[in-house]
Amino acid sequence: MTTKVIHEAELAAVNQLGPNSAEFVIRPLFYGYGNTLGNSIRRVLLSSIKGAAITAFSIDGVSHEYTAIPGVREDVVDIMLNLKNIRFKSHSDEPVEVTFEIKGKDTGEDGKVLAGSIKLPAGLEIGNPDQIICHIDDPNYTLKMHLVVETGRGYLNIEKASADRLHSDMIALDAVFSPVLRVRYKVENTRVGQDTNLQQLTITVDTDGTITPQEAFHEANAILVNQYTALAGGLVVESAPAPGSEPSADD
Repeated sequence: MTTKVIHEAELAAVNQLGPNSAEFVIRPLFYGYGNTLGNSIRRVLLSSIKGAAITAFSIDGVSHEYTAIPGVREDVVDIMLNLKNIRFKSHSDEPVEVTFEIKGKDTGEDGKVLAGSIKLPAGLEIGNPDQIICHIDDPNYTLKMHLVVETGRGYLNIEKASADRLHSDMIALDAVFSPVLRVRYKVENTRVGQDTNLQQLTITVDTDGTITPQEAFHEANAILVNQYTALAGGLVVESAPAPGSEPSADD
């Protein structure tokens, strides 16, 4: 079943603003559609794009998070916060366990341990290798950590992470899976030919580097299409050329 013809908006331009930032211009839109589309796409980008994060960890010799580690400048709570800031890209839907160790004498003069020091298994990448994990002040101390990296969408609270731990002796972390850091949109009036009652939507997407803004934008719109298709009940709305465009020879 079909219904009346509507005009079709287009992705008019994609402007790359930086390595992990891009601007998407959508036009022309009927009046009022700018905010409708902008708000929907923004919410899905921030909440529903798949990502990966650490959900549990352990440090040899540490029994709980309220512990100071001899030879390490930070306490366990500080290390937890740093681990939560590591951005991962996982090619597996299953939890990935990572074990790494580093000696104080191998960290350099400042004793800095970076996320890039973690030796990753195949299928796992780090988007911000310069993220600091901790500082080792004792050159004779060896830090050995065990991490569990999982994929997901949105936010995993500490209660859920603790209940679903693979290993009960690990410390659970709440996790933000979303690889999208920020989304902004702007709606402006525009015109096509003599038709002035139209809008232009500009969406700016910033990611953490584990996914490109284009990939995130396309995934978000695919999620919306799937949701709306399920609600449409088989109804098909025909699309007409955008306002101001020339009709084809078949019209």
